[in-house]
Amino acid sequence: MKLDEIVNLNAYPLADPTFRATCKETYDATGLLSMPQFVKPDAITAIRDEGHANEDKVYAKTEQHTVYLSAPDPAFGPDHPRNRLVTSSKGCITDDLIPKESALRALYDAEVFRDFLCEVLGEAELYEYADPLSSINLHFAKTGQELGWHFDNSSFAITLMVQPPEQGGQFEYVENVRDADAGDMNFAAVGEILDGKTPVKELVVEAGTLVFFRGRNSMHRVAPNEGTRTRMLAVLAYNTEPGVSLSEEARMTFYGRTG
Repeated sequence: MKLDEIVNLNAYPLADPTFRATCKETYDATGLLSMPQFVKPDAITAIRDEGHANEDKVYAKTEQHTVYLSAPDPAFGPDHPRNRLVTSSKGCITDDLIPKESALRALYDAEVFRDFLCEVLGEAELYEYADPLSSINLHFAKTGQELGWHFDNSSFAITLMVQPPEQGGQFEYVENVRDADAGDMNFAAVGEILDGKTPVKELVVEAGTLVFFRGRNSMHRVAPNEGTRTRMLAVLAYNTEPGVSLSEEARMTFYGRTG
C-alpha cells in the first residue's frame, strides 16, 4: 500500500516543516502527542483483520513485576514502592507474523514517516530492530487484561490503536514522576500513585489514533479491559543505533521464543 492510502495526509502533512515543528513543540512540552484518525479507516480495518486472522499465534502471558521493570531490591522490604508488584497480562503477535503486504509494515518502513518521527523525537536517525521479532508488535488485551503501572526503559514509544475496547482499557499516566538519568526514583510519589492517592491523566483513543509517549520518567499503565471486545494496539519500535537486537532473554520473556 502507498502511504497516502494509509495515512490521512491532508490532516497530517508529514513532510511539511511547519507541521513537524508544531508536533515537536507539543511533544517536547507535554511528553505526549495524540493524532486521531491518523490512519485511514480502510487501512485500520485491514490491520485489524490481519490481527484476528493470526490471533491463534498470539503469545499470551500474565506476570508480576515492579514499577521499575527490574528485579526486587533486597535493600527494601516487599511492601516498599521499589519492590511492590503489579500485574500485567496481554498477548502479542511479533514482527515475523505481520504480513509483508500489511499497511503496518508499509507505514513502519515509509521514509517520510520515519523522517517525521526523527524530527518530532529529536533523533538523527531511527532504525529497525536487528532481530526478527521486535520491530512491529501487535498487542492484544482481552476482558480483564491490563498493563500494570511502570516506567519505560526506552526514551519514547510509538503506538497505533487498531481496535479499542468497549469500555475500560484507558491509558493512564502521571508526568515527570522520577528523573532516571539523575538516579532519583522518587519512591514516595510512586507509592502515592500505587495507593490511588494521586490524580492521573487519562487518554482514551479511537481506532486509527497514533500516539507518541515519553514514558521513561512518567509512570503509566493500561487499565483493565472491562468489555468483551479485545483491545488491539500496534507498537512501532525503533532504535537510535543500527544493529540493535533485544537480548535472547528479553525475547523469551516477551515473546516466548527467540526467533
